[in-house]
Amino acid sequence: MKHNWIAVLDFGSQYTQLIARRTREQQVYCEILPFNTTAAQLRERNPAGIILSGGPNSVFEEGAPHCDPAIFELGIPVLGICYGMQITAKTLSGVVKPGTHREYGHTTITTVAECQLFDGVPEQLSVWMSHGDQVAELPAGFTVAARSESCPLAAMRNPERKLYAMQFHPEVVHTQHGTAILRNYLFKICGCAGDWKLSAFVTDTVAAIQQQVGDNEVILGLSGGVDSSVVAALIHKAIGRRLHCIFVDNGLLRYGEDVQVKEMFEAKLGMDLHVIDAKEQFYAALKGVTDPETKRKIIGREFITVFAEQARRFKNSKFLAQGTIYPDVIESVNPRGGPSATIKSHHNVGGLPADLNFELVEPIRELFKDEVRRVGREMGLDPELLDRQPFPGPGLGVRILGEINAERVRLLQQADIRVQEEMQKLPNYKEIWQSFAVLLPIKTVGVMGDQRTYESVCALRCVDSIDAMTADWTRLPYETLARISNRIINEVRGINRVVYDISSKPPATIEWE
Repeated sequence: MKHNWIAVLDFGSQYTQLIARRTREQQVYCEILPFNTTAAQLRERNPAGIILSGGPNSVFEEGAPHCDPAIFELGIPVLGICYGMQITAKTLSGVVKPGTHREYGHTTITTVAECQLFDGVPEQLSVWMSHGDQVAELPAGFTVAARSESCPLAAMRNPERKLYAMQFHPEVVHTQHGTAILRNYLFKICGCAGDWKLSAFVTDTVAAIQQQVGDNEVILGLSGGVDSSVVAALIHKAIGRRLHCIFVDNGLLRYGEDVQVKEMFEAKLGMDLHVIDAKEQFYAALKGVTDPETKRKIIGREFITVFAEQARRFKNSKFLAQGTIYPDVIESVNPRGGPSATIKSHHNVGGLPADLNFELVEPIRELFKDEVRRVGREMGLDPELLDRQPFPGPGLGVRILGEINAERVRLLQQADIRVQEEMQKLPNYKEIWQSFAVLLPIKTVGVMGDQRTYESVCALRCVDSIDAMTADWTRLPYETLARISNRIINEVRGINRVVYDISSKPPATIEWE
C-alpha cells in the first residue's frame, strides 16, 4: 500500500494551518507536527513528503527553532517554505544572509531552471513574500530554481536528494499558481495518490469508535452546534443508543433552540437525548453579577455541576465524547514543540469531578471546521444545522451586557430572531461569519405615537471573517439595516433604539464580552 500522507513541521507560521488545508483540498491527508519531531519518529510513520513551514524567527536568533538534520537524509521529499528554506540551507551548510529589511507582499519571480515544482507554471509569476533573512549561497548539490530582483535565490532544488525549497508562500491565494506548485510537489515529487476522501473518513472513524468503545456506553455534552452534532452523528452510527446525549438548557440559548435540538436529535435521528432545564439555576447564580469574566466563570461552573450530576446517572458509561477539532489540537501545542496538558477549555467538558474518570472519544480531532461540515453532509445532517453561524460557549451571557435575568434574555432572544430572519434573506448570508444582536445596559428616551418611552438599546453586530482571528464589519445594505431596526423597535416591547457596530477585529473583538 502506498504511504500517502504529508507531514508539516510547524515553525510557527501564521500560514501553517493553511498549508495543511491546501494539501487536504488535493485529497491528500496531512498532519501538522512540532518542528522538533525527530527523523526516527518520521521514519516510523513514513510520510510521502515533509513540508517545513515558515515562521516568525530569524535563523540567527538565540533559541531559534531547528529541525532534526537527519530529516534530510531519510530519502523522503522535503519542501522548505520561507523559514523552512532558510533552515534547509543553514542545516546543509549553505549561507543565509541576515535581512537588512523585511520583504512583505507581492514579488515577481522568474523560474530559471527546469524543475518539477514549476511544471505547467508560467516562467514569470507574482508570488507572496514574507521574510527578513534570505539564502545567499546554495548548499552543495543545489541549483537555483527561481529568482527575483530582490531575492536572487527565490527557490532552490536538489532533485537527486528530493530536496526543494522556496522563499515565497505557495499556500496563500496571493501567489499565482500556488495550488499548481503544491500539486506538483504532492503528486509529481512525492507520488501521492490523492485518494483521501471524507466518505472513507466516516467509514474508518465509525470502525475506530466501535473498536475503542466495545460494549460500553458513551456520554456527550450536546450543544446543538456543528462540532458536537457531527460527533453525535458519528458515534450514534457506531453504537446506536448506547450514546447518551445531555443537552443543558442554561437559559442563555438562541430562541427556540431547545425545541430544534429535540426535533433534530430525538425525533428525527432517534438518539437517546436528555434535555435538562437548568434555566432557574443559572439565573440564580448570575443574579446581580455584571463583570464579564465573572459571568463566564459562573456559567462554566454551573454547566459542570449540572452535567456531572446527569453523567453520574449513567453507571455503564466509561467514555466521554468531545467535539475537539484540529485547530484546537494545534493550539494546544507549545510554540517550542512541547505538548500542552489540556485542550482549550471552551472546546471540552473540562473540570469534571475526579470520580467521573472518563476516557475521551474525539472522532473529529483530525478535521478542520469546513471538513467537519462536509462530514455532516456525508451523514445527511440538516444543512440548516451545518451552516449555522458560530455561537459562543456562554451563549447569550456574553451578548447581554450588565446583569442577566429572564426578562433581559427574553428581550435579546426576541431581537435576535428578527435579526436572523432578515439576514437570511440576503443572497450572501452564508458568506457572513456572524450576525447577532447585543443587549446594552443602558436606556434611552424615545417616542412611540404620542407617548414618551424610556427603554433598552440593542446593538447589531455583523462581521466577515475566515477563521475569527481577524474580522471586519459587514457592509450591509441600508435597506436591511432599516428593516432590522424597524422590526426590533416595533415588534419587541422594551427596545426603542438600534445601533450598528462598525468595529473591526482587532482592535475590537467579535463578541462584546
